[in-house]
Amino acid sequence: MADGGMQMRNEDGITAVLGVLKQRFGERFQTGEAIRAQHGHTTTWIANQMPDGVVFAQSTEEVSEIVKTCAAHKVPIIAFGTGTSLEGHVNAPLGGISIDVSQMDKVLEVNAGDLDCRVQPGVTREALNTHLRDQGLFFPIDPGANASIGGMTATRASGTNAVRYGTMKDNVINVEAVMADGSIIRTARRAKKTSAGYDLTRLMVGSEGTLGIITEITLRLQGIPEAMSAARCSFPSVEAAARTVMAVIQYGLPVARIELLDASMVGAVNNYSKLELPVSPMLLLEFHGSDAGVAEQAETFGMLAEEEGGTGYAATKTLEERNKLWQARHDAYWAMLQLRPGCDAVASDVCVPISRLADALTQSEAKATEMGLVAPTVSHAGDGNFHATVLVNMEDAAEVAKAKEFISWLNDMAIGMEGTCTGEHGIGQGKRPYLVRELGAETLAVMGAIKKALDPDNIMNPGKIFM
Repeated sequence: MADGGMQMRNEDGITAVLGVLKQRFGERFQTGEAIRAQHGHTTTWIANQMPDGVVFAQSTEEVSEIVKTCAAHKVPIIAFGTGTSLEGHVNAPLGGISIDVSQMDKVLEVNAGDLDCRVQPGVTREALNTHLRDQGLFFPIDPGANASIGGMTATRASGTNAVRYGTMKDNVINVEAVMADGSIIRTARRAKKTSAGYDLTRLMVGSEGTLGIITEITLRLQGIPEAMSAARCSFPSVEAAARTVMAVIQYGLPVARIELLDASMVGAVNNYSKLELPVSPMLLLEFHGSDAGVAEQAETFGMLAEEEGGTGYAATKTLEERNKLWQARHDAYWAMLQLRPGCDAVASDVCVPISRLADALTQSEAKATEMGLVAPTVSHAGDGNFHATVLVNMEDAAEVAKAKEFISWLNDMAIGMEGTCTGEHGIGQGKRPYLVRELGAETLAVMGAIKKALDPDNIMNPGKIFM
């Protein structure tokens, strides 16, 4: 198995590479402490591990050149997009070079008739949808943050629209990638389906930069729906809200989004976003389709919610009201931090079968209360994914230990319910201890064999996924 943790820093190689890249890239190569710290730490409680240098690439050919230089000296390489990942993906435990692709931010091609487009990895989700809007198209994957498409592909991102439109693995047609030896590959053509050999596209999607660096992505697009409606409904308990979600899925109601917020999260959102939502467990929804279809979906949901004690059901087609509601949902991370000012957020990311969601949420809520932890919860309930985020005073060693115990319990609970330790954040550094529990040593050995074959010197984002 590939094992970044057992390696040592390659001081001589790093020194040599720093000299080569400085001469080649000039001001686009930076070694200042502030910028290195920015590229070694993101919105996570995991300790910062800085790279030794940051190079701002502007083309696939430049990425290939940088990788070849690092490969020649066996120096680690870490790809960096916008830095919104949550499991230490961009940390540099062995030092090395961070390749920042934020300047590779062009939409290269839009094929409106085929509902696809080709983009560079630094294009952000919001920028892409702004570019597509005038053509009546949009890219549906919405992880909340304004993440880069390259980073979303590398971590197999998901988010609020996944219940209807799937995750990144369902919406990436092919990728161009620079491999560990600097060679450039394209994993497939633009056809909607193929049986041509191994599915290298799916191998690269979710590989977290450990097999290669993604430099172009071809994406599936959707037509902007004729009508959209947002709705909210309060429930007497998290369990009742989760049962409603299960009923929605079993009924086959094609909701575009269905998010569950517990009472503490609703209270935090109210304070942060200046709303007056009832402080009880709540579902936030969005319906897409024709005017008649959206009205029918909204009416059907209302009936299903009423059976579980749902109250205060309200739907709106007004763009301003829809945006206000979903912006509040996207700001939930920052809102929850206000519940304990000065504390850090230890994010979880488990996913269970829909039939187990009510049980999982109820157990999670009870366990956090039992341990005396503040852990507001939000769930992409339509696919069984939820985030119980513990607010922790990182200066209190006992509290940190308690938070880690809760997160470990939560991951084990999800795995025990035939779920996963990560529905969308990826493994990175933070989830490594749970991967073998979920998949088994034999499966990890196969993954390690793939890693070893494609990256024999373990220079591509070492210390991630594998222990």
